[in-house]
Amino acid sequence: MREGAVWPAPPDDGKHNPPGALAADAAATHRQFRMRVATEGNERPAPRPPSRVAAFWGNPIGKKALMSVTGIVLALYVLAHMLGNLQIFGGPGPINRYAALLHASPPLLWTARVILLAALLVHVVAGVQLWLDKRAARPVEYRELRPVVSSTASRTMIVSGLLILLFVVYHVLDLTIGVANPSYVELDPYHNVIASLGRAAAAIAYVVAMVALGFHLWHGLWSMSQSLGVASARLTPGVKRVAVFFATIIALGFISIPVAVLVGVL
Repeated sequence: MREGAVWPAPPDDGKHNPPGALAADAAATHRQFRMRVATEGNERPAPRPPSRVAAFWGNPIGKKALMSVTGIVLALYVLAHMLGNLQIFGGPGPINRYAALLHASPPLLWTARVILLAALLVHVVAGVQLWLDKRAARPVEYRELRPVVSSTASRTMIVSGLLILLFVVYHVLDLTIGVANPSYVELDPYHNVIASLGRAAAAIAYVVAMVALGFHLWHGLWSMSQSLGVASARLTPGVKRVAVFFATIIALGFISIPVAVLVGVL
């Protein structure tokens, strides 16, 4: 036979392709089809890539950036809150009028509260997660810790942060809602502050919390400049001095109020 020729197909007379063989082939083909369908049905779609927000949050640099931004918001609020509270040294008139002004527009007041609450939650959650990640990276503690570069403020950030958070909860219950105040009067902060801080235990707790706030601001403001890329070899000393000055002013400003109540100035 010449090259390239094709053998003719054998006639289908039942000898070359008996009915049983054809049935077996059909059954095998059917089984293969069912297995393929079952396999394709069990295949899981490829996971979707995380959103930009989730990817940003999952990155430690992203968490530090969010802590820095929310830290700025909270630091500005703390400054404004201290300046408002210091009006108590002018007697009941100025600070009570200030409180009435804040409550003059409930929508604006609640908008500010929601922004502050969101900033606080992001700041706290990001800070705790970064702290846990840092501990997980080194599960075994140092045999003997000898800090050389780190300050007391940096080593106690998680402790000072938790103290501040507990104080914020108590402070709201005491002077905003009034359930923790022994003699709460609506829109009379002068009376409420003196009634609260006239108790030695409340005044001491206030002072301790403000010391923790000072330490937290001291390191927080400096590390914030690093996270946002502001710090440099030339600017770092100045940033540290500004952080210490701001933290000291805030802490002393708040502490002056319970001290004045305890010594009878207020």
